[in-house]
Amino acid sequence: MPRRKLRSQGEVVERCQALGDELRAALQRLPDDDPAVVDAVWRGEALGTLLWALQLIELPPYDEPFAPEEVAGVELGEARLRDGEEIELERESARLWHWRARTTELQAAGNVELPERYATFDQLIAATAMRGFEQGVLPAPMRGDFRAYGKVYRQLTPEQHTEAHSIAVERQHALNWLCGEGRSWDDVPLDT
Repeated sequence: MPRRKLRSQGEVVERCQALGDELRAALQRLPDDDPAVVDAVWRGEALGTLLWALQLIELPPYDEPFAPEEVAGVELGEARLRDGEEIELERESARLWHWRARTTELQAAGNVELPERYATFDQLIAATAMRGFEQGVLPAPMRGDFRAYGKVYRQLTPEQHTEAHSIAVERQHALNWLCGEGRSWDDVPLDT
């Protein structure tokens, strides 16, 4: 995977401040089903990921969201950006979790061409899960699939899939931005 120039620690701290302000304002409006409030609360995943990159909090598994109130209250004074290699590995993990969520949607839609060497989605998923585990970016596979919520990913409920997808998207967004993808926070590519 090509190594990109990380954004500066100052840029990351500044982005955390903006996301934190947005999250705190959204939390004050809860319960509110306004899409802007919901989006701001979900961006707490991106904030948490950047706080992890600054070594201020631990990154939960991809089936466990950050607690929005906790990430909104993190002080930035002791921030120190992690090593670029560690960030790149986590970025690959986020990309794979996002890929797995999108694969579930593609399977449901049908009519998707698989790479020639795979006869089924299950073969492709199993190979990807094992390769990610061997590279140290995914947990050990469970019955040929990603392990999430204590079961195989293909058995997630619609609510669990939605949550896992949202977690992966927000974390990948934050890590791609941190690794220099996109001109600004608002145009970060999320290719899988």
